[in-house]
Order: sequence, then structure tokens, then C-alpha cells
Amino acid sequence: MKDYLGEIAAIATSVLFAGSSTVNTLAGRVVGSIALNRLRLALAIIWLVLTHILLRIPLPLHAGPQRWFWLSLSGILGLAIGDAFLFQAFIWIGPRLSMLLLALSPAMAGLLAWIFLGEILTIGQWAGIALTLFGIGWVILDRNGTPSQKGSNHEHYLIGIIFGLGAAAGQALGQVTAKRGLYGDFSPVSGTLIRMLAAAAVIWGIAIFQRQATKTMRLMIDHRQAAWWIIIGSILGPFLGVTFLLYSVQTIPVGIASTLSSLSPIVLLPVGYFFFKERFGWPSIFGTVLTMMGIALFFLV
Repeated sequence: MKDYLGEIAAIATSVLFAGSSTVNTLAGRVVGSIALNRLRLALAIIWLVLTHILLRIPLPLHAGPQRWFWLSLSGILGLAIGDAFLFQAFIWIGPRLSMLLLALSPAMAGLLAWIFLGEILTIGQWAGIALTLFGIGWVILDRNGTPSQKGSNHEHYLIGIIFGLGAAAGQALGQVTAKRGLYGDFSPVSGTLIRMLAAAAVIWGIAIFQRQATKTMRLMIDHRQAAWWIIIGSILGPFLGVTFLLYSVQTIPVGIASTLSSLSPIVLLPVGYFFFKERFGWPSIFGTVLTMMGIALFFLV
């Protein structure tokens, strides 16, 4: 009898990423998206090194210059830039809609790989991209699904949508460039660590240049509750979320793992309604389901 541990791990990944986006939203509203990204990356590096130790994976000290170049570029595009857009989108339009827009990144990555890497997209994948776009467009047009937050306005909603799309584009570029660095049997956990190191070097280097590094660290002391949210978010996402995702990819087909691990927008529907007091109608729910169907079609066909 099949134990379904891989499928359970993939679904757990969706729940963990939903939890991470929720606490990151709460922290970002206190310390700001830029400081959040700096602190989150520093903590994520600690958890990823711990993951290497627990899983007995050698640290990528001798990965080679070509691999380091592509994975570092991937980290800068996806984590330093893409996540900066994402965390600001969390603040302006909430985690539910932000994570839904982030669901565009596989489709964007597929298109970029088709253009730059010569990868072939099947008719089913093209249909999945179209269905994903249609579903997300349907949700965006349901203007009622905005966060109930003081200061939230139409301008922030529109800019938040743009930032969410920017996050998806950054993630897509990060995925395509990461693929150039993950050739052979190189560990994805080690690849993620290299990406985190490069992104952290860039954003902390900028912080030092702007004399903001000490101020950023003091935020962890001055805002204890936000500090705990950042710590919890960094554990749920880069540590537990990535570990569960890798386990699911190793034990079940990649298409099934990718689909089940992309269900965060579904998980965030009740979170948005009860926790963030969002008031969205059936169009948002239907559009979210269509988007998830599009993702499944893209990965499974």
C-alpha cells in the first residue's frame, strides 16, 4: 500500500509557504520590506547551513566558478530583487493576492526558457499558461478582495499588483538562471545556499554603503514581536518549506510535487478572510481555483 508521504510533504510545503508569507506580511508592516528582506536572508543562510549539517550534504565550497556565477545571478534576480518586490506587495495587497501573482512565475519561467534556452512548450503547457493568466486576471478584477488595512487605497492596490508581477518576473528569471547552475547532480539545497549568499552579499553591501546595516540589526531589538515573526518566517520558508519540497521532488513525480506545493493561494483564502479581514467574493475564489488548475495543467501535461 502506498504511504503518500511525498504527496503529504508537497501539500505541507504549500501550508508552510502560506504561513511564511503571513508572518512576513506582519513583520513587513512593522519594519518595512527592505529591512525584512535583509534580516530574512541572513537568517535563511543560518537555517540552510543547518540543513546541510542535518542532511549530511557537503557545503558548496568547491562548486566551480561557472556554477557560482549562474547561481549567484539567480539569487540576485530572484531573492534580492524579486523578494524585495514580493515583500512590498505583501504590505500593500496582502499575502493572498501577492502569492497568487507569484503563481505566474512558473509560466514566466517556461516562456523565458522557451525564448532563451530553446525548451519546447507543449500544447497543454500553453493551455496551462493561458488558464493561469485568466484566473489571476479574474481575481485582480474583483476589487473587493483588497486587504482591510488603514491607509490602503486604490493607488497602493495598483502599485501592489505591479510589485506582485515584478516579484513573479524576478522569480522566473531566478529559476531560469538557476537551471544553468544546477546542471549534473548538484544538490538543490546547496544551490539555494549559494543563491542566498549572493543575494545577502548584495543587499547587505548596499545597506553598509548606505550606513543602514546597524539600524537594520537594531530593528530586531526594538521590535521584538516583529523579530519573532521574521525568525518564524525564515524557518517556515527557507528551512522547513525547502526541505519538505526537496523530499517531495525526490519521492514523487516532479509535476505532482510542483502542483501540490503551489497551493498556497488556496490555503491563504481563509487566512485572508479571517486573519487579515479581507472581504472577497466568489469571483476571487473561482479565479484562484482556475489559477491552480492552470498551474496543474502546466506541470502535469
